[in-house]
This record gives sequence, structure tokens and C-alpha cells, in this order.
Amino acid sequence: MRDVLLMQAKRAARENGVTLRALIEEGLRRMLAAEWPSHEVPDRSAGDPGDDDPLAECSWPELRSRIYLDRDGSRA
Repeated sequence: MRDVLLMQAKRAARENGVTLRALIEEGLRRMLAAEWPSHEVPDRSAGDPGDDDPLAECSWPELRSRIYLDRDGSRA
């Protein structure tokens, strides 16, 4: 926990007449009870779902080589 945040929490606890522990526990309860927006990762896959994976048979050195090639085929 950052020092500044801890100092603010201690001050808030003191001003509200509660222990630091009680303040942190209440904050955790509120955060855990809150509705969190779901995060969906957009589908960035290429090709059609039924197509064969052109990289499935590649070894790791072959995959790495393909990853680090520029679009024109030269090394990056």
C-alpha cells in the first residue's frame, strides 16, 4: 500500500472514530459488494473458424522467426 494512501486511511479512521482495520474492512466489503463491469476481449482471430491452423505444425523457432519478420519478409 502506498504511504500516502495509508496516511489518508489513518486520518479518515481517526476522524471517523474507527480503527484502521475497521475502515479497511468496510472498504473491502463495499468493493466486493459492488457491481463490476464485465470485460470482454474482442475476437481478433484471423481466418475462418473451420480452417486449418497454418501455424499448428510449426516449432517454436519457426514461430519466433515468423513473429519477428516484417510484413515484407525482412528481419525487423
